[in-house]
Amino acid sequence: MYSVKLYRYQHSSDGIFMTRDYSQDRIELQDVMLNYTAAVDERDFDRYRACFADDVEIIGFGIQTYRGIENWVSYVADALKQFSTTQHMLGPQFATIEGDVAQTRSDVQAVNFLADGTLSFTLWATYKSTLHRIDGRWVITRHEIVICGAVTH
Repeated sequence: MYSVKLYRYQHSSDGIFMTRDYSQDRIELQDVMLNYTAAVDERDFDRYRACFADDVEIIGFGIQTYRGIENWVSYVADALKQFSTTQHMLGPQFATIEGDVAQTRSDVQAVNFLADGTLSFTLWATYKSTLHRIDGRWVITRHEIVICGAVTH
């Protein structure tokens, strides 16, 4: 039988004490990724920008690595112009949390409809992300997409 870790524990010179609720961190991490995908689909770039640290590093979206939130959001806004509609769906998220740093893995299926109406395609991929808790909230500091496959319709 598997057990769920509900709390994170820290060691100190006085012994072990319980810190922030681990399940709360998991919910907040998942909310970042859900906001990320919903913001893309709704073209809400302020909401999208809020998911990332200012010095974010983005890997796998095209041939270059993007550094910095403004470079990344500019690229995404321009790239999305070719689509009339997108819908991103996330699978359950794996997360490893150590203090204020988390590593996450989320499977994604994205359905994309071209703006000219000629076709649509579905993408299957995995998001591998590093998030840091900065000023009390989780933000993506490194984000990588690993593409598994795609099909046109």
